[in-house]
Amino acid sequence: MSQLNEYLGHDFDVMLVRILLATVLCGLIGFERELKKHSAGFRTHILVGVGSCLMMLLSIYGFEELINKFDNIRFDPARIPSYVISGIGFLGAGTIMVHGMTIRGLTTAASIWTVAGIGLVIGAGMYSLAILVTTVVLLSLIFLNSWEKLFTRRKSDNFIHLIANKDVHIGTVLNIFDEFSLVIKRLEIESESSEDRNIFIELEKNQEFNRNDILNEVSKIEHVTYKFER
Repeated sequence: MSQLNEYLGHDFDVMLVRILLATVLCGLIGFERELKKHSAGFRTHILVGVGSCLMMLLSIYGFEELINKFDNIRFDPARIPSYVISGIGFLGAGTIMVHGMTIRGLTTAASIWTVAGIGLVIGAGMYSLAILVTTVVLLSLIFLNSWEKLFTRRKSDNFIHLIANKDVHIGTVLNIFDEFSLVIKRLEIESESSEDRNIFIELEKNQEFNRNDILNEVSKIEHVTYKFER
């Protein structure tokens, strides 16, 4: 047993707990993104969180032997995590998609940046903070999103709800709004069934347009229908 501890390291049990906790907490956030069919889902969030936790563990324990062995060695444990925070922006940027004036993926990019921070604080042993942040993030993604839809979809005249077959290219639908020179504020796509998708489009306010003209053009696209909100 002593030989095993010597091989694995005296702090292996602590690191194991932190890695597993990072997997669970970051996986929960990724699972919410996966359910909503976003570009970065379950696996991506786990990899980011566990990778960040790994970098923090490396920063805390990776150079401990050298520091204890040589008195003249000084090491800043915050140096590696700082590169993680700045570097994660490249991965987050990869989840942001731009189509004309429409931008999608900002929330997912923010969640990736957040799970990187969760992984870092778990690696530092701040378990309660990591659990608190995970709870806040999940509540924000689930409940605040539902409340936002409730106020925007049913009360806004600028909101259009379409149901399209999965084979319909989203660009075909968006081209109609480009033809009318309309700026899209928000675009969301959710799975209705194995064959159909919900397309939620919110237009910028203070734009003059005739809803019937837009719907007439939409009706010309095969397998696309307009859903009237009650």
